[in-house]
Amino acid sequence: MKWFVYIILPTFLVSCDLFQTRPPEGPDQSRSNYISPSEPKILIENIINSFSDKNADNYRKSFESNPTSIAFTFIPTSSAQVTYQSIWLDWNIDSEFQYFKSAQTTVPSELPMTLSLSTEQGSFSVLGADSVKYNSKYSISIPQYNSNALNYQGNVEFTLIRDSRQIWVINYWKDYAIQDNPSWSDLKGSYAN
Repeated sequence: MKWFVYIILPTFLVSCDLFQTRPPEGPDQSRSNYISPSEPKILIENIINSFSDKNADNYRKSFESNPTSIAFTFIPTSSAQVTYQSIWLDWNIDSEFQYFKSAQTTVPSELPMTLSLSTEQGSFSVLGADSVKYNSKYSISIPQYNSNALNYQGNVEFTLIRDSRQIWVINYWKDYAIQDNPSWSDLKGSYAN
C-alpha cells in the first residue's frame, strides 16, 4: 500500500492539474459579482457592484422584471429635466442600459466606477408584501482618461417590487439634487444616446 501513496498518488495529482492556477481574466472581460436579488438589500448591492465591475448587463438586470409588462418610471431632478428635456419622455430600461454602457467606455480599464449607497436597514420601508421603498444619499465617481473624475451627488428614492420570479427589481426611481451638485440625472443626461 505504501507504493500507492509514494508513486501512484503523486503521479495522479500532478497529471490532473489540481494545483494549476487558472489564467487571469483579460481586461476586456467584465467582472461579475451579481447575486440573484432574493432580498431588497441584495438588489442595492448588485447596483453598487455593477458600477465597480463596470458591468452594464448586471446593471440592466436591476430593472428587468417578469412579466415584462411592469412599467419602469424614472423622474429626473428638476434641473436635469430642463437641461436634457428631450430624453426623458421615452426614458426606459433600454435608456438605463445605454447611458451606463456609454459612461463605462469613458473609464480607464484599470479603474472602477464607484457608487456609494446605504444598505442599512433604515433605508428600506415596506409598502406591501411585494414592494419596498428605498431612500438613500448617493455619490458617484466616474474616472476619466485625461481629466479629473466626474462626481455626482444626490438623494435617490426607489420603489422595489418582487416579480413573478421572486426577485426584486426597481420599477420606480425619483432623483433629488443636493444644492448645485451634479446629480445622477445629470450623469444619465450627459451619457444618453
